[in-house]
Amino acid sequence: MADKKSSTDKSTGEKVKDAIDEKIVDPAKKAGDAMRAAGARVAEGGSTVSTKLIDQAENNARQAFAALRAAAAAKDLSEVMKVQGDYLREQGSRSMSQAREIGELIMQIGREAVQPLKGKD
Repeated sequence: MADKKSSTDKSTGEKVKDAIDEKIVDPAKKAGDAMRAAGARVAEGGSTVSTKLIDQAENNARQAFAALRAAAAAKDLSEVMKVQGDYLREQGSRSMSQAREIGELIMQIGREAVQPLKGKD
């Protein structure tokens, strides 16, 4: 009489399948899920950066029009030159601040995007 395997014993094929699932399929699924999560965070971040850039452009335009109004109301050329100088100085400072803000935002988005890839949420 041939030995019959009990129903609790797994066949060699089932053991191989389980090993493949554990070592290859499951990690691949987890990696795919992490990549999707990272992609979603990058997409959200891109929208945030775009909105921030629009806000900054709007602020810059408001400041430029305010300077134009001030220059138009100037009494003489020296006052126009002062308005222009002040505007250029403030715009330079504003541009540096805005660039720093966008850079920090992009770095934050990058850190958040790689978290799922590191296995942390």
